[in-house]
Amino acid sequence: MRDSDVRRAVKASLGAEYAHDADTRMVEEMGVWSGSVRIDIAIINGALTGYELKSDRDTLERLPRQLALYGRVFDYLHLIVGKRHADHAERLLPKWWGIRIAVASGDEVELIPHRAPAPNPSPDPYLIAELLSKDEAVGVLEALGLDKGWRSKKIRLIHERLANEMPLDELREKVRTALKKRPRSLKVCPFEPA
Repeated sequence: MRDSDVRRAVKASLGAEYAHDADTRMVEEMGVWSGSVRIDIAIINGALTGYELKSDRDTLERLPRQLALYGRVFDYLHLIVGKRHADHAERLLPKWWGIRIAVASGDEVELIPHRAPAPNPSPDPYLIAELLSKDEAVGVLEALGLDKGWRSKKIRLIHERLANEMPLDELREKVRTALKKRPRSLKVCPFEPA
């Protein structure tokens, strides 16, 4: 079972779930922490949900760092893991992460639910704000009437202001809206089944 087989199965599953939801967007290889780490698949709708894929051919070497960073940004997280790594991965994961086990079934990959995700108990408002480009972040400040004197500031300061000035739920909603408005060339697109 190759990585591409697992990805195809996850995209097909998500396609079946969200194909008729016009508010849902999918991003493959979405960057967080200024793009230094990329989650395999993100679903953006009324929540920001991440899917990290680890086939039997992968190692779990990077997983602890990925867990720490993704767990500060996403509302919900799922690990899709090959059977070979399932027990070890489950011991590493926080209890709120969901787990699906990818199992080869002939030429297909079956995704077996193992644990449902729960809401993220400790998101980081700054890292959520950091998902916005400078233009997007300034646009949010402008909509709130907080942009005077801030357009020329460094992006880090603008993200800090958003994180400090906005209630978390409002910040999350503004970030999701901005991500969904990005053109296809920025890897945010209307959901299309695999």
